[in-house]
Amino acid sequence: MGSDCNGSSASESFVKTPTIKFTKLFINGEFVDSISGKTFETIDPRTGEVIARIAEGDKEDVDLAVKAARAAFDNGPWPRFPGAERGRIMMKFANLIDQHVEELAILDTVDAGRLFNFGKAVDIPQVAENLRYYAGAADKIHGDVLKMSRELQAYTLLEPIGVVGHIIPWNFPSTLFFAKVSPSLAAGCTMVIKPAEQTPLSALYYAHLAKLAGVPDGVLNVITGFGQTAGAAISYHMDIDKVSFTGSTEVGRLVMEAAAKSNLKQVSLELGGKSPLVIFDDADIDMAADLALLGVLYNKGEICVASSRVFVQEGIYDELVKKLEEKAKAWVVGDPFDPNVRQGPQVDKQQYNKILTYIDHGKNEGATLLTGGKPLGNKGYYIEPTIFTDVKDDMLIAKDEIFGPVMALMKFKTIEEAIQRANNTKYGLAAGIITKDLNVANTVSRSIRAGVIWINCYFAFDLDCPYGGYKMSGFGRDFGLEALHKYLHTKSVVTPIYNSPWL
Repeated sequence: MGSDCNGSSASESFVKTPTIKFTKLFINGEFVDSISGKTFETIDPRTGEVIARIAEGDKEDVDLAVKAARAAFDNGPWPRFPGAERGRIMMKFANLIDQHVEELAILDTVDAGRLFNFGKAVDIPQVAENLRYYAGAADKIHGDVLKMSRELQAYTLLEPIGVVGHIIPWNFPSTLFFAKVSPSLAAGCTMVIKPAEQTPLSALYYAHLAKLAGVPDGVLNVITGFGQTAGAAISYHMDIDKVSFTGSTEVGRLVMEAAAKSNLKQVSLELGGKSPLVIFDDADIDMAADLALLGVLYNKGEICVASSRVFVQEGIYDELVKKLEEKAKAWVVGDPFDPNVRQGPQVDKQQYNKILTYIDHGKNEGATLLTGGKPLGNKGYYIEPTIFTDVKDDMLIAKDEIFGPVMALMKFKTIEEAIQRANNTKYGLAAGIITKDLNVANTVSRSIRAGVIWINCYFAFDLDCPYGGYKMSGFGRDFGLEALHKYLHTKSVVTPIYNSPWL
């Protein structure tokens, strides 16, 4: 594991140094410096070295971007285009992404530590498909004719909500950019987007491609900067109609508070998770081990739906533990440009240190370290795949979202115990069930309070499938037509009718 980790001569041949073309704010169709002139560094997590200096947007820059978005919404063509015309421009945007797949995948690899081959084959092609999906919906936004109980005629209109603030996290810079941007573009909204300060590079490139595609000036604005300044300015802004945020529960609470204290703008939040994977005695051991490992190691555990709590029925527990140990030790950690690597570096030093602190908590609280638990390599932010056994529900590693490659493995006896313990969390984002018994699958999937339940699979995302949380994992849905409706207001129009032969 990690024999080709960064620093070895073998990995040097995989290093790609991209030319960074876009480092300024994108406001009203132009790349501009921040008003303050300040910049910040974006860091390569493979090495800890600086990739580029990026314009640091602040409240004043957000104000300018909101003015541009407001003018584009109130007076510009985008909300007034027929849906088919918005769709045509979005299709062109998707085609431009297809033409720049490799460059965009490189940006997310050097900025976020995403696996390059996966980005090139899956992430970037999928964001183009995301645009096409909502482009196809743009001319199918219809209200209803209402059957009234009195002498009234009524129908509903679905109208774009207005200026939207999108605050994007760092773990999937491209995927989550378009999870928000695509449906809001299709709806006819204009927007101000703040990518995470750790991963601004691809967002600025997408702004450039949007302009080339013919998205009118002011419709899509990108402000790079920090959450406490630029993010807060978006959340508090009196002229933003909705804010859509993906990130931690702690920050989600601040976004909601800011929305309430300002203009009561609508909020949708996709927040943290501590998702359970429940493996029953009848499970195929190999498949269960593969899904359990994938569920917590995919994207180095930096995914809010990570199956970080794995509950295994006692009949197969010992056998599964052996299988997990064997497979975890064969898991290759290293340079994300290396096609043999399955796990790259954590996104930055702060996240790396946080994960190592949680691993220490696990040891100190009495959990047994089965495998991993240490940093890897002499530069960059690499951590071994880590599995704890003998974990109790009240340990920090079983309660807190670690957002790293750390699995908490626990044993259960009955289906009732599994359901109770799976639900014993403040979160409710996702869950997995592995069983061959349809009745068990049905009972457990209806009993776990979470936004998405995967049966005999994990990370089974699809553009048609709404995704979001229960409880402190937030509210509102990304993907599917539910996401489109997040960016639409329903207006009812009522007129009297006289002497109609029927109501």
